[in-house]
Amino acid sequence: MFRAAFQSLKSKIGRKGTLHNTPIDVSQFKIVQEGDAKILFPNEETVFYNPIQQFNRDLSVTCIKALDELYQEEQLERRKLKNKNRKRKTEDVGDESSDIVKKRKLDEKQGSVPVSVGELSTKPYIKILEALSATGLRAIRYAKEIPNVKTVVANDLLPAAVESIKRNVIYNDVSDKVVPNLDDANLLMYRNKGNNVKYHIIDLDPYGTVTPFVDASMQSIEDGGMMLVTCTDLSVLAGNGYPEKCFALYGGVNMAGHDATHESALRLVLNLLGQSAAKYKKTIEPLISLSIDFYVRVFIRVKTSPIEVKNLQSNTMVGYMCSGCGSYHTQPLGRQQERETKKGNKFTKFSLAQGPPVDRHCSYCGSVHHIVGPMYGGPLHNKEFVDRVLRINKEDHKDDTYGTRKRIEGMLTLAKNELSAPFYFTPNSLSSVLKFQVPTLKAVVAGLGSLGFECSLTHAKASSLKTNASWDAIWYVMKKYCIDNNLVNVEKMNKNGNGYKIMTNDSIGKDKDWDEKISFEPNEYSGKFEKLRKLRIVRYQENPTKNWGPKSRPQ
Repeated sequence: MFRAAFQSLKSKIGRKGTLHNTPIDVSQFKIVQEGDAKILFPNEETVFYNPIQQFNRDLSVTCIKALDELYQEEQLERRKLKNKNRKRKTEDVGDESSDIVKKRKLDEKQGSVPVSVGELSTKPYIKILEALSATGLRAIRYAKEIPNVKTVVANDLLPAAVESIKRNVIYNDVSDKVVPNLDDANLLMYRNKGNNVKYHIIDLDPYGTVTPFVDASMQSIEDGGMMLVTCTDLSVLAGNGYPEKCFALYGGVNMAGHDATHESALRLVLNLLGQSAAKYKKTIEPLISLSIDFYVRVFIRVKTSPIEVKNLQSNTMVGYMCSGCGSYHTQPLGRQQERETKKGNKFTKFSLAQGPPVDRHCSYCGSVHHIVGPMYGGPLHNKEFVDRVLRINKEDHKDDTYGTRKRIEGMLTLAKNELSAPFYFTPNSLSSVLKFQVPTLKAVVAGLGSLGFECSLTHAKASSLKTNASWDAIWYVMKKYCIDNNLVNVEKMNKNGNGYKIMTNDSIGKDKDWDEKISFEPNEYSGKFEKLRKLRIVRYQENPTKNWGPKSRPQ
């Protein structure tokens, strides 16, 4: 079925364009090289291209390679299990004929179960859809750089973009793999669904929100396939001015004005994807979720699993964000409990969550809480997958081809070492509330570590911390550091300010033994933290060019 659709697309291309027989006047174009691809870019900008997103494309290539490895390993395990069961069944027969025995031994000798992953895939099999292709650069890079790619459909709605894709496909000699296609992305995916054509990889990188394309893509992805999703509308997802639009597009409200607003943007996108998948008895697993420059990019794996869909409720949360001091608390929408029957059989009981976890007013500064979400509440990254991507990035990629290789290493190293606790805080912001000099990250981590809490950096914002500590502990450490270093005179503080209310709040740390434990001297937790900080890696993007950032739509 897929082969028929592929041939149909190729025949349409042959009828619509005569580029196969028309020489290309290269002097009319600017040649842009990225990865193994060379793109003929029109002198007059009629097709969208942003060189700043090379990081996005380099990372996407690496992640697809990692999924290819993972997919083959899983297939290998399935074959081993299948052959093991087959062998067990034949042995159970007991009186199998000599012919059956000979055939089984021959299969084992010839390798019915491959001895390595590399022997599993003997021919290309990966089917990729780049739904919004523009110049075709990404699709061509996929075809040239990723092993086992069978077909890449490079689709776009703009005729000028499709002409550019055709031209670049011929120029890069990948017409046997890349199929330019002029169509509405949703119509293409729904049509393919009707023809039972699915893709192992669907890449959605729109200008703005991904929302209009999510439903169709969920129905067009292979079971176990990966979706690569970009959203560039951070003024909605992470801004202060459009809560109603954010809710309309993503079904939740972001942490407007908070340091962790970019992580809430990631969680809103993942929640949208999870809710859309659940309608079709599918579940998503975030492999890598990143806030990058002016957009968010998530890599998720989609699997059909009605049982796992039941976990969606407890993996969805709302948050309560203090409008004064910035403290936050989270509340899952569902509760799971492990139960046991009288016969000793275990099962999971799903029920309504209990809450809310906070009062209407903040217990630290007295300001009102704002409700954020609902949004995804689980881990943002699969650390084993991140390790796989880091290995491929280090061993297989070279700086002259993958110009952002070092940045991939830095950002994914931070992501790998992030705590799975939701959200992060910035000591600089807390110090501005308390009106004293900002403590070093090392001091804050040591203080929380002395109380038994872990901390990590976050990829999403420099000089920020993720922790499994409660806000009671965070404010206690900040107050204690301020008092021990004589950084503020409480009597001179504004009595109506949030800082004064926190400094004079005796309930913070009450009935705890923290006074006996607190120390800002280096400890096990701060040592581990500092070891990561001392790694020579590119952690955060520096502005590479003048007027750097998202580009406007092509005219």
